[in-house]
Amino acid sequence: MIPRYSRPEMVAIWEPQTRFRIWFEIEAHATDKLAELGVVPKEAAATIWAKAKDAVFDVARIDEIERVTKHDVIAFLTHLAEIVGPEARFVHQGMTSSDILDTTLSVQLARATDILIADVDALLAAIKRRAFEHKLTPTIGRSHGIHAEPVTFGLKLAQAYAEFSRCRERLVAARAEIATCAISGAVGTFANIDPQVEDYVARKMGLAVEPVSTQVIPRDRHAMYFATLGVVASCIERLATEIRHLQRTEVYEAEEFFSPGQKGSSAMPHKRNPVLTENLTGLARLVRGMVTPALENVALWHERDISHSSVERMIGPDATVTLDFALARLTGVVDKLLIYPQNMRKNLDRLGGLHNSQRVLLALTQAGASREDAYAMVQRNAMRTWEHGEDFLTNLLSDSDVAEKLTASELKAMFDEGYHFKHVDTIFRRVFGEA
Repeated sequence: MIPRYSRPEMVAIWEPQTRFRIWFEIEAHATDKLAELGVVPKEAAATIWAKAKDAVFDVARIDEIERVTKHDVIAFLTHLAEIVGPEARFVHQGMTSSDILDTTLSVQLARATDILIADVDALLAAIKRRAFEHKLTPTIGRSHGIHAEPVTFGLKLAQAYAEFSRCRERLVAARAEIATCAISGAVGTFANIDPQVEDYVARKMGLAVEPVSTQVIPRDRHAMYFATLGVVASCIERLATEIRHLQRTEVYEAEEFFSPGQKGSSAMPHKRNPVLTENLTGLARLVRGMVTPALENVALWHERDISHSSVERMIGPDATVTLDFALARLTGVVDKLLIYPQNMRKNLDRLGGLHNSQRVLLALTQAGASREDAYAMVQRNAMRTWEHGEDFLTNLLSDSDVAEKLTASELKAMFDEGYHFKHVDTIFRRVFGEA
């Protein structure tokens, strides 16, 4: 985690003190249930809570112990015994390290996802506001980067809203899939611990019970989780890339907010660069780069190995922290995005009306021309407009073949801009609802 691309609330989930606190809660809840079942003394379970509930675990001391034991959970349990005293011998009865590590990771990822969902909600609110602001702001649509037919800037943002709405649904599903608890002991058979302990700990930690865990929670869950983060990152990049293209000097239809005192270049004082959306493109690459290791973690040996462990210690914090930062940054970009309708109009008119070519083509076919002949008529006039900067309608009006099929008034009617926007309300209702 790099502070430059981190936000405190998400970082706190992955701090050692938080991790050890979750470890303690899992162990203490398990001991409570074991006491209820008569496996350990109830007084011991009560003492464990009383002495360690508000403890600040000594991270340096745990690290010191681990340097000897070469085992992180044993190091923690040794330190816990230093705090609790003799009753600590009843902690971790019938459990294995994966019970603690995997259940803790589930808690952390679930909490991280709650933040990510809130991030998406904030982004959706910003996109919706700007979409309605520019619901009928005309702009040219592009395919292959080339002028196609008119859209509105609001429709561009409506598309982004629908996309991030799907991202939210995926995050909710990913949270449900990842939030499972495994307290099943060595190789997952419950030989030395009652399944009721797992049920109890799961309820206390806000998790579901893992149906069959071998000795670890199956990593297909984690693969799906990180793949979902990768999809969200790609959606971030999609919108960021759109903004970057729109900010190009030759286009200049939208622009990142440029704050007072901001500098764009160390060499060229005139520069106003799309640095935030370029940054988002890079961050999206990082998050996606963590998906493949998660997929490769699925194939563990037999009931357990730890080849996944080093991967998850890195991608768990890094993917969630990076995506949290990226979503917040994109929200700020959208919220303050400078939009230039006058430049949109200028670009829309730049090709002399060529964006109406399909409507003329269809009108000619409806007037009796074959599609092949109609296409040839429209294309030759369009090419004159492309190559000589002429007006498309003027060229069509002077074409005798076109005149045989369509009157001047019929042709002029083909250039009504409102024709392209007659279903904007329908699309908005589909995306945003009747309200």
